[in-house]
Amino acid sequence: MGITLAKGQKVSLTKGNPGLKNILIGLGWDTNKYDGGFDFDLDTAAFLTDENGKVTNDLDFVFYNNLKHSSGSVEHLGDNRTGEGDGDDEQILVDLSKIPSNINKVAFTVTIHEALERRQNFGQVSNSYIRVLNKDTNEELIKYELGEDFSIETAVVVAEIYRHNGEWKFNALGSGFEGGLEALCRNYGLSV
Repeated sequence: MGITLAKGQKVSLTKGNPGLKNILIGLGWDTNKYDGGFDFDLDTAAFLTDENGKVTNDLDFVFYNNLKHSSGSVEHLGDNRTGEGDGDDEQILVDLSKIPSNINKVAFTVTIHEALERRQNFGQVSNSYIRVLNKDTNEELIKYELGEDFSIETAVVVAEIYRHNGEWKFNALGSGFEGGLEALCRNYGLSV
């Protein structure tokens, strides 16, 4: 069992885990009772950013339509359109050794597909979490449960990993956005 974090906490990923290279980012959630007539389709993504928190090009955005970063460092393992069942709903593989030197952070996000049209938001989502596993040993290193802090948001920056003094650290963010994927893309410097 790894470290359980609260919102805003930061912890070193690599300092206490020498040689850590391959990590699996697992994200999961449940939807509350909802009778709006539409299924919930939550989507995870990763934004690979420079020291200014911006992507350097469109391919630094890894999601269901661009599953693997050109460096091979970040790979989305596929879109789960229902979120049913236990365990991780979507997963992203990260090879820390392959992250290009111009990339300072990798932000992990979740958005609700067609949230506005379907009248859905994160107030209707519960049991949301992100966890980090050592892919080589399957050991869970970190878990961050988001709690019920959201009401009208349609996108969340769940957490990020970032370089600090030659080490990789994990930051539990839990920061919500209105405006879904489009708002997130603008935040990270992508034109939509």
